[in-house]
Amino acid sequence: MYRFRFYLQRALFWIALVAFLVIIVAPIYWMVITSLKNPREVISPIPTLFPHAPTLQNYGNVFSAGIWRNFYNTVVVAVSSTATAIVLAFLASYALVRFRFPLKINRLFLIWVLVVRILPPIVLAVPLFTVFNQVRLINTLAGLIIAFQIYTLPYSIWIIYGFLKSLPLEFEEAAMIDGASPGRILICIVAPLVRTGVIATSIFSLILAWNEFLFALLFVRTPRLLTLPVVISRYIGEYSTQWGELMAIGLMASLPILIFSNLVYRQLTQGFSMSLK
Repeated sequence: MYRFRFYLQRALFWIALVAFLVIIVAPIYWMVITSLKNPREVISPIPTLFPHAPTLQNYGNVFSAGIWRNFYNTVVVAVSSTATAIVLAFLASYALVRFRFPLKINRLFLIWVLVVRILPPIVLAVPLFTVFNQVRLINTLAGLIIAFQIYTLPYSIWIIYGFLKSLPLEFEEAAMIDGASPGRILICIVAPLVRTGVIATSIFSLILAWNEFLFALLFVRTPRLLTLPVVISRYIGEYSTQWGELMAIGLMASLPILIFSNLVYRQLTQGFSMSLK
């Protein structure tokens, strides 16, 4: 009876694991094969698991539309907004953890940051658009980088704050006794100790900035300055959808994040383990 229960549990485990993998892999597989189908096969009433005549026409159409320029815009905006958010969040979180503020201003600041993050983005879009229009940041990549801080900065502050709060103060006190300056302590002592947490936060901030759609749609008008999420939405029309090109550009937009996450997978798991501790 014990062996039967053991094998039954193993069988159920593998069945659940296979079902989970199918749910995760199936959309990606369907995206790949759809991007390799011709337009007639894409809209065929009988779906096919393998393209009968694989073609790269959809990718050619995407490249001919100048996707590289939009890809460059997305990389610049996502990386710049993530780097800005990480630097500002690290400094703000360190100040909130180590310095004493009157009237519990640090707690009020954290609550306010959380409220800003919880608010629907459309609530902040109109006043932000008005301010950006007055300072001539509309239709610029710099304006997008600043606007994306509404997504990335509150999230980064809360995550890095948790890592810094769990850091013992003795390391910094020992460095101060040795004569290290506050800046040197911050760069050479504190930053390396929370490196895994910063990397984990950077990954999620990069994903948020990479996939941001609303502000990129509202604040940019010139086609050559559009980011990938906005360009992808233009393949979905009112009366028809270009499924082949849509799957091709969607796959191209997803691959950089998947590759980057795979490269920093170890740091990501270490960051999770530190946050759990």
